[in-house]
Amino acid sequence: MSIRAVLFDVFGTLLDVQSVWARADQLFPGNGAQLARLWREKQLEYTRLRTISGRYVSFTRVTEDALQFACDALALPLDAAARGMLMHEYTQLDPYPDAIPSLKKLEQAGVTIGVLSNGDPGLLDDVLHGAGLADYFDIVLSADQVHAFKTAPAVYELGPLTLKHPASEIVLVSSNAWDAIGAKWYGYVSFWVNRAGGPLDRLGERPDAIGKSLDDAAGFVLQSVKKQEK
Repeated sequence: MSIRAVLFDVFGTLLDVQSVWARADQLFPGNGAQLARLWREKQLEYTRLRTISGRYVSFTRVTEDALQFACDALALPLDAAARGMLMHEYTQLDPYPDAIPSLKKLEQAGVTIGVLSNGDPGLLDDVLHGAGLADYFDIVLSADQVHAFKTAPAVYELGPLTLKHPASEIVLVSSNAWDAIGAKWYGYVSFWVNRAGGPLDRLGERPDAIGKSLDDAAGFVLQSVKKQEK
């Protein structure tokens, strides 16, 4: 196995999408955690429905629509001010504690590092800078470039096209099992960060490796690089 680069998913992998719950709980006391969960679930559902139906809108728009649905479902009064605060909060997501240490290890080893995300370019710029991660990446790839969302093959194709390496020489790291499997379907070497110890999605394929943290993912990449150097 010859590894030339590693691409990370962003939302839920490098950044904790549940970190919006504190602001949500300030606005809607006692409902923050439930709102954050439903918001995320509906956001992912909308990306899939829009891709299947060929009705693309930006990830920012999907995120705002999902927020409105979640508030409607929970009977929470989302006015313009609250919507603005929560959407801004989504540009200020907290990085997972192991994100920067893991990226530093890869950077110091000279590994080409990038992201491959559903996020649109403006949102990615905001969240990566806000989390202090932007300087670690050689490339930032957005699904917006192909007007579809994961697991559409056109999204995964962005990696090989941009890096000029076949997918089999690129590791894709994601905390979403379905994304790690989607990458594997396309031909990537895939790593699933299974923080919660959840079951693997039954989609007829397995990631190449599974770990509990981004540090495990970095270790997998570095071990693969060392093997090919021998």
